[in-house]
Order: sequence, then structure tokens, then C-alpha cells
Amino acid sequence: MKEELLKSIKEKELQLAKLKEHIHKSSVCSDLYNKVVLEKAILKKELENSKKNKFIENIKNIVPRKKTLICDYFKAR
Repeated sequence: MKEELLKSIKEKELQLAKLKEHIHKSSVCSDLYNKVVLEKAILKKELENSKKNKFIENIKNIVPRKKTLICDYFKAR
């Protein structure tokens, strides 16, 4: 899974390098460049999420955190 994501990211980087030369020539190339940038960002986020420990993330979601309220800033010290 991670290897496939890394391979896809490399492919997107190659596409971006080729498209970067032609961005200013036409709006189609510019749109395609932007699309590939978004696809690469999505792949990077998927890779980042795959590296996270799912068990620890689930525990973080279950355990409530103390939220700071605005009135906490005005308490007398």
C-alpha cells in the first residue's frame, strides 16, 4: 500500500515537471497542472494517514480533552 502511494506520488511529480513548462501556454495545461497538484496532495495525505497508529488515534478520539473557554482567560488569579 505505502509503496503504491510512493510510486503514485513520484509519477505525479514527473507529470508536474513536464506540465510546468507549458502552464503559461494554455489554460488547459494550467487546469491540468492544478488537477495534478491536487491529486498529489491527496496521495500525500493518504500516505500520512497510513503512517499513523490507528489504535492511538482511536484512543485520542475517545478520551475527552479539556477545552479552554473564553471565561477561563478572565478568571482572577
